Amino acid sequence: MKSVITCDMEGVIETMNNDAEKIFGYKKEELIGKKRVSLFSPGEIVLQNVEGWLNTAVKEGEYVGETYFINKKGEKLNAKIRITPTFANGKQNPQTGYCGVTELIEKEVEVPIHFSTKLIKMLAITRMPFTSASLLPIFVIGAYFAGAGDGLFSIPLFLLTIFGILIAHLGVNVLNDYFDGKDGTDEANAEYFQQVSGGSRAIELGLISLKGTQKLGIILTMIALIIAGAILFNVNELNRNGVMITALAGLFLGYFYTARPLRLVARRGLGEIAIFLAFGPLLTVGTGFAIFEGDFLATNAENTNHFMNCLLLGIPLGLLTTNILLINEFPDMKSDATTGKNHLVVTFGKKASRWIYLFFLLLAVSGSYYMYQEIGNPTLLIPTIFCLLFGLFIFKHILKHYELRSLQWANWKTIALQACYSIMLCICLMGWIDGLFG
Repeated sequence: MKSVITCDMEGVIETMNNDAEKIFGYKKEELIGKKRVSLFSPGEIVLQNVEGWLNTAVKEGEYVGETYFINKKGEKLNAKIRITPTFANGKQNPQTGYCGVTELIEKEVEVPIHFSTKLIKMLAITRMPFTSASLLPIFVIGAYFAGAGDGLFSIPLFLLTIFGILIAHLGVNVLNDYFDGKDGTDEANAEYFQQVSGGSRAIELGLISLKGTQKLGIILTMIALIIAGAILFNVNELNRNGVMITALAGLFLGYFYTARPLRLVARRGLGEIAIFLAFGPLLTVGTGFAIFEGDFLATNAENTNHFMNCLLLGIPLGLLTTNILLINEFPDMKSDATTGKNHLVVTFGKKASRWIYLFFLLLAVSGSYYMYQEIGNPTLLIPTIFCLLFGLFIFKHILKHYELRSLQWANWKTIALQACYSIMLCICLMGWIDGLFG
């Protein structure tokens, strides 16, 4: 028997022959247009080997090798595979997918898993690369205080805050995956964009069990709370209540973003508001409370209104992060709707949601411009103009590609917009631009 399966560039199954049904134990109607070919392979093999196999197939015309698959019953299938690129419109046109031919063999196949793959596995489970959305605003506040004068903030508490927010964000990511897995949202999603939407896919790939995800999320959250306790013990007594309130509010919003009974993401806009607050004003103000050496709420002439400035810095940062969430909701819309995840894209549809993206972008630019005026640092106009121009460039792509897989370019660029804007804020707040021209 020879299993022949074709898929598109994202791995979504397009066709399969009768032998594929017999070998893997799935009916065609279970898989075609609904699942990806990664379903058949153990998650660690997918992480370590599949990209290399596909690159070889494209470069040399085919990849031939040995591996093992898992059938519907969970049984191991030792196999020889041949992968070739496919061109639905002729080889003179761009590649449209891959064809995999599988033959069962008697030989026992083992695929050694490298240590580096195990590290990548943990990055995938926790979605660590996305922590830039929470870490960069902390650096922005650190840059603000560093540029405002000497001795305004505690460096040890600054470092502890970075570590605490990192662990808290990882914990929230894992718990969000747990609740999405429990609700069946990620399992039903075949249209996600790899690495940017549809969750971590760790449970679906078998990298971790649903119960293991819950356990890891709880452990990470407990570690974050211990770090928060250490911060509270060492923070300026005048700022202790502010640290406690912002930290608990952030954890509350992060946890109940997908957790029942609130499940904010299902409440038509409350999820987006939660992300704006958690990754914007709450984060920047909370960092201020944690690291400022004096009374953070004081507004006397000697101690300018740092609280309001940190709040203003958080507004554009939170809005840009909300747009990361919004654009990542586009490919997930169909599966999210089936499981009651009624966010803004499900509520208004992809076409109308393009203008919501633009609205959030313009709000971020307006907030950035107002912040530049209030703080009185002329160089802050640079990241504000950058945000407007680069954001409109991304929006132009969204206008045309909102229903296509080529929208993925905008997903990545929206992440880059928030990151670049944050880094530019840090440079300007530190006074390095003034140093170059002064």
